[in-house]
Amino acid sequence: MPESKAFIDTNILLYLLSADTDKANQAEMVLQAGDMISVQVLNEFTNVARRKLKMSWDETNEVLGLIRSICRTESLTVETHDKGRIVAERYQLSVYDAMIVASALLGNCTILYSEDMQHNLLIDDQLRISNPFINS
Repeated sequence: MPESKAFIDTNILLYLLSADTDKANQAEMVLQAGDMISVQVLNEFTNVARRKLKMSWDETNEVLGLIRSICRTESLTVETHDKGRIVAERYQLSVYDAMIVASALLGNCTILYSEDMQHNLLIDDQLRISNPFINS
């Protein structure tokens, strides 16, 4: 059986900065085991870090650098968009969640760590959504 590859959604990475130490620790473990993110994840993380968390550019860039040093980044392409539209319709996901799923599928991932999507949902017989905070 091929080795599992994991994709990490933005919401998991944001817990790295959380005052909730249990969730921050769990997010760190997921990051250490994770393989992939997408440009969309980087953009969403940057937006929340700057606007909601009021982080400076230096602080934001430091965290982004750490994430990028650990995870490969899947580019956003027209193929991502096309696959995402199909996934959104088939699984009734929001367009933005579907684009995350599409990036994970195109990256040949088998696990997508996300707190916001349906835990244990199997997409296209390839990708299982997993909420790492369940049972934590």
